[in-house]
Amino acid sequence: MSDQEWFLQEACKVAAGVAETLAPLCEVVVHDLTNPEHAIVQIENNLSGRAVGDGATELGLARMADPNFPDIIANYANAFADGRPTKSTSIGLRDKTGRFVAAICINMDLSYLRSINGYLNELTKIQPDGNTVRESLSGARQASLNDKILAFSAKKNRDPRALTSDERRELLQMLADDGELDRRGAADQIGAIIGVSRSNVYYYLKGEKAKRA
Repeated sequence: MSDQEWFLQEACKVAAGVAETLAPLCEVVVHDLTNPEHAIVQIENNLSGRAVGDGATELGLARMADPNFPDIIANYANAFADGRPTKSTSIGLRDKTGRFVAAICINMDLSYLRSINGYLNELTKIQPDGNTVRESLSGARQASLNDKILAFSAKKNRDPRALTSDERRELLQMLADDGELDRRGAADQIGAIIGVSRSNVYYYLKGEKAKRA
């Protein structure tokens, strides 16, 4: 096996792994830049309709012609032959001499994702600010509790469920000091927000008290 064959074999492993992770909306193509007329050696999740043995794209030819061409061009607008919009990334691979010998190209089909986004926008659309109807589906006390937990988490630059054990103890002690744990059902509500059980709420609180003692 030649060095180039070995190199392409390893590139194909990377392409297969990326394609499997991002299937079915992502096509991954391996190009042999030493053979521009038959550059494509592998296509995973074939969305473009091309085939192994097809020639290099304009970008591939430009990369072969210019040793100063960027190694990575990420997230550029592209399109399949049938007009479907894509987001593409091209990664050039060099040999030890610095010559481009292969490329891995990733093409993400945006058409399906954009249609989903359109559905979600419609589903979540609400009336303009001129709407006079105002309603809260949680009590004022619950809203205050949520706000305190979210504010604390934001200061830690985390989602409430991603707080560390020490941060949970600190949060729960703060809520206890504010009297939030004195009302019925508070431990269950707090646990649901930060992703722990009711018993764990009291466990963390007990640990914080022991720490202060």
